[in-house]
Amino acid sequence: MNKRTRIWMVGDMADAPWHPLEPARSELAGILGDEFELTATENYDSFACLEPEAYPVCISYTDCWKRDLTRGQTAGLLRYVAGGGSLLVIHNGISLQRSYELLQMIGAQFTGHPPYQKLAYYGTDANHPLLEGVADFVLEEEPYMFEFDPFTKKNVFMEFEYEGKRYPAAWEHAYGLGKVVYLQPGHHAPSFSPQAYRRLVLNSVRWLSQRT
Repeated sequence: MNKRTRIWMVGDMADAPWHPLEPARSELAGILGDEFELTATENYDSFACLEPEAYPVCISYTDCWKRDLTRGQTAGLLRYVAGGGSLLVIHNGISLQRSYELLQMIGAQFTGHPPYQKLAYYGTDANHPLLEGVADFVLEEEPYMFEFDPFTKKNVFMEFEYEGKRYPAAWEHAYGLGKVVYLQPGHHAPSFSPQAYRRLVLNSVRWLSQRT
């Protein structure tokens, strides 16, 4: 049997204003199954000591919209990704944007969202490895809007439709020796229900951990 790849996840419970770590952690553990061993923590200091050799992928589900990371936490996460680790940012995990250095690494700034509603999601590149086996899907979700960092080259591979227009829903890019993927869905447990989205999450972790 192949050894399971270890994945690190950081989020918030008592201090989460809108998106607690549970049940997202349990949903992700179910998606990742027997291929990956998921460890979740509320300890942001773990960013300062993450090593790609031990945990090839870190998942950000942080809900830190109202507080800043320390300089050590910020520097540690930057060092981790630039040194070859990979970062999967899900939905509210983009709250790391309070640090402008991490905003640039993620590649965009969350600017707000219209009310929670039914949204249609579409892949934009059928040949992208992250979309293998991922059909278009419909999901009730918060339609997050973004302003892209002009200095970070990104590959948008999924969009959602809102009021007849399409907006970025997922992207990926390299950062130093590492990689970053952002996935917009993830507001609560039902966000992880569509089989297509579950496959997208699994594809993302496989790709980031170089298991594909």
